[in-house]
Amino acid sequence: MHQFPGQASTNAILSTFIYTLGAVAVLLVVVGLIVIDMGMVRRRNVLDTTVQKIGSAMIGGLGTLLIGYPIWQWQFNSAFGVHHPLWQAVKDWWMGGAFTGTAARYIDPAVMPEADVQQIFLVFFVTFTMATLALIHTGVVERIKPLPMFVMSFVMGAVLSPLVGYLCWGSLSPLTLRGTHDFDGIFPLYITAGTFALVLAWRVGPRLGAFLPHRSGLKPVPHNLAIVGAGVVLILFALPFITIGSGYIVPDVGFFGISMTQSGIGLVITNLFGAILGGGVMGLIVAYKRREASWALLGPIAGVVMGGTLFDIGNAWECVLVGALGPLVGLGTAALLRKVRIDEPKVVPLALGPGIVGALLTGFLEWGTRTGGYIGLEGKYAPGVAHITPWWQLAGVVATMLVAGVPALVMCLIFEKLGGLRVTEEVEIVGLDFDQWGMSNFGDDLRPAAPGEIPAQVSPVTGMPAAGAEDVHA
Repeated sequence: MHQFPGQASTNAILSTFIYTLGAVAVLLVVVGLIVIDMGMVRRRNVLDTTVQKIGSAMIGGLGTLLIGYPIWQWQFNSAFGVHHPLWQAVKDWWMGGAFTGTAARYIDPAVMPEADVQQIFLVFFVTFTMATLALIHTGVVERIKPLPMFVMSFVMGAVLSPLVGYLCWGSLSPLTLRGTHDFDGIFPLYITAGTFALVLAWRVGPRLGAFLPHRSGLKPVPHNLAIVGAGVVLILFALPFITIGSGYIVPDVGFFGISMTQSGIGLVITNLFGAILGGGVMGLIVAYKRREASWALLGPIAGVVMGGTLFDIGNAWECVLVGALGPLVGLGTAALLRKVRIDEPKVVPLALGPGIVGALLTGFLEWGTRTGGYIGLEGKYAPGVAHITPWWQLAGVVATMLVAGVPALVMCLIFEKLGGLRVTEEVEIVGLDFDQWGMSNFGDDLRPAAPGEIPAQVSPVTGMPAAGAEDVHA
């Protein structure tokens, strides 16, 4: 086969390495979410929560690798005048596609320049989907059945998440070309996951004892809130690498946001840390004011989500102030959820609320800033062809919520007809670790429980805590 040495230039290899770091760093977000949930669920649900989250991430990632990524590439084929752009993207980029399975040095750069970078961007999308599914699962831990969660994960990875990316994330996406702006994946990750988790949490219902006392005395109590901080630090460590991956590196020209906005690597990292610090300090204030330590731990995440659409075009003081609003928006979102009796204290308050408000706020702060297009194209695809406006930011929010929310509701209704989304009350009391895996996480267990055996801490007759048993809240 004829080889093209230009695909292995120093600039191409360097860009490939940088994007590889960004793609792999997203897996640290998945690890961070696992650690966060390990600390915030009941002790008897830690193992099953971890298994379900990893399983959801893997199945969703497989969906993107199998067929989801071509949906995002559709926008580029359309702009470059490729005949039958979606179908050609499928042939090129599905799991067995021509570009997916061919080494870069055998791909003509006239057809696909920087082929290695494009292939790594496929991996970036796969890991992005994995983080999205890990985040969605966080919204319904301790009560959702595995089969519905896994089926929904595949649909999200194969269709829904890439479709939001096609609409809102990328310099040639239909809404970007009209003025919708994103940078750090706020639309395809946080607003998508928050919307899906909101619908799931509504349909699955609250955990036992979340709002009203349950006859067993059961209620949601964190197993170990302190280790949540370790999960947050893992996520914060990963974010700078992910942020760099959310843009174009053009050798000898500079760094551009994913919407082809004029930016710089130093600028986006400075803005990222501005939002982290703003959200962290405000979260600390809220935590001490309300005596709720979770806000001190999760405040930086709320700040990052709040400022994620601004990192490539804002400045440090804007990102500090916008990031500081994140915990406040999260606090208000959480209060609204409690009022309507939806048991979802993490994903919707931290991802959906700040994601929506931050995206809209960027529309006002950067009103008129040029966005969209691609270097070397002209006319309706020329660089800077669109201008950011609040109403196009709102259009992106609405489109994302419809793409994620409507299918989520349809799938929930189907599974409710086919046998339900939620484990039984008895299983929730005993714990998912015992029900699914015949194991318990209690320190005085001397051996794994046999199939069908009820743990010593629970009465075999009533399913209620036995006298002298360890606190069922644990």
